[in-house]
Amino acid sequence: MADLEKIVEELSELSVLEAADLVKLLEEKWGVSAAAPVAIAAGPAAAAPAEEVEEKTEFDVVIKATGPKKIEVIKVIRQLTSLGLVEAKTMAETPDAKVLEAVGKDVANDAAAKLKEAGAEVVVL
Repeated sequence: MADLEKIVEELSELSVLEAADLVKLLEEKWGVSAAAPVAIAAGPAAAAPAEEVEEKTEFDVVIKATGPKKIEVIKVIRQLTSLGLVEAKTMAETPDAKVLEAVGKDVANDAAAKLKEAGAEVVVL
């Protein structure tokens, strides 16, 4: 039996053009097609295709409540936003204030975790 890991390693070193040539050669040798199969609708009884749901890529981090450690929350807000002390304090005291807007999922989750650790009640929308 062939060493499959060695084969995988060798295939990983192929360029895109070499990989395309390999696909053509294998299709010819084995008499198969690498194209994805297409389902054919069975007339009017076929169900309508479901609408594609776009995955959300931008998130907002919103403070619902500051909690008992207001100073810690203000420090985290300043780190995340580069706001001045007065602006960060105002944001911490404002219910439903958006700390970050239109950021990636990882950034939003990281910011929410830091704010929660500081004692704030946070929601990622």
